[in-house]
Amino acid sequence: MTSPLTSATVPFFGWYVVAATFVLATFGWGVGFYGPPIYLQMVVQRTGWSVALVSSAVTLHFIVGAVVVANLPRLYRLWNISIITVAGAVLLATGVVGWSLAFQPWHLFAAALLSGTGWVALGAAAVNAIISPWFVRRRPAALSMAYNGASVGGVIFSPLWVILIVSSGFAQATIIVGISMILTIGALSVLVFSKSPEVMGQSPDGTGSHVVISPTSAPLVSSGPRSYLWRNRRFLTLAIAMAAGLFAQIGLLSQLFSMVVPLFGPQTAGLVMGGATVAAIAGRSSIGWLMPAAADRRLVASASYSIQILGSLTLLLACGDNAAKIIIGVLLFGLGIGNATSLPPLIAQVEFDKADVTRVVPLIVALSQGTYALAPAVFGLVRTISDPAVFILAATMQCFAVLAFLHGRHQ
Repeated sequence: MTSPLTSATVPFFGWYVVAATFVLATFGWGVGFYGPPIYLQMVVQRTGWSVALVSSAVTLHFIVGAVVVANLPRLYRLWNISIITVAGAVLLATGVVGWSLAFQPWHLFAAALLSGTGWVALGAAAVNAIISPWFVRRRPAALSMAYNGASVGGVIFSPLWVILIVSSGFAQATIIVGISMILTIGALSVLVFSKSPEVMGQSPDGTGSHVVISPTSAPLVSSGPRSYLWRNRRFLTLAIAMAAGLFAQIGLLSQLFSMVVPLFGPQTAGLVMGGATVAAIAGRSSIGWLMPAAADRRLVASASYSIQILGSLTLLLACGDNAAKIIIGVLLFGLGIGNATSLPPLIAQVEFDKADVTRVVPLIVALSQGTYALAPAVFGLVRTISDPAVFILAATMQCFAVLAFLHGRHQ
């Protein structure tokens, strides 16, 4: 990877920030996002508690995170990004250990409060906050690379959790992962996240000039009181589109593995789901590097969601017994998985001024997380009606997201 130079001898530090944030996202999603479904199964096996009870703790994990992420900018102002990031890693690690040791239901919910509070400091809003000061024109590429850590987190941690649990036990596995995460994130916070372009004497994008580059197009919304966002069409449609898209994604993915196991078997079904993750990385990277600076990012997001709609409809047409159509449907759906989290912040970058972006991104992430926390339960309920209804609901929600993106194109 070639990075621009700010001088003849000093490399642009922003690309080191991207690499460090990639690692942060790998831990954040691997432990805080892809981990809870595995914790659910382990807790149910160990305690004999009902799936409904433990599932409610998973929902609490995500809802608490939604509340915290909405206040992340305030926390960054009170302390700083590096301190909050380390604190998040400690809380997440402590909470996950708590999941493994809980022997009363209230212990489990207390652990969920800790893990939900901690993981958002390593999540989507945090990635955007860390990357944004370092990039303007090249922010799409930088964010796509950093957000790919989320997908890699799923690829690495989903099997890693199983291997560690089988070899060492649930509690020991959480301790090993927790300590490794705290040490890694702590080192990155000191060496990388504590730095800023001003501290390093560099400018965004490594242009060699200390003049901050403006986005390609001037922000279309001026800064104002916090309350104005809730009356602003661009903010509302962006929040609705992101929430609807992620609701469809999380809901469908929560059911998809068990839906394809009867046809493929567990191992092959795992490979098929892994294909969705690979497609997610390819889709996000392609848009990050190839999207023109002057592109209408709402149209790009609409196109990405439209591909996912095709994937949902292909899965519907597969009728559960056409292997080729299922694989094609999973890959089409997977192409948009990463863009659902990375494109909304990029839309906010060009539609709001710099001061408001720091408020808009955490808010849309919080609203999305609070919404998709309910998706597994809703899709599970719909599946009791029929399997095809799951794909119809996913496609409908994604159509709604596309309409929201398009409706917000004109203020």
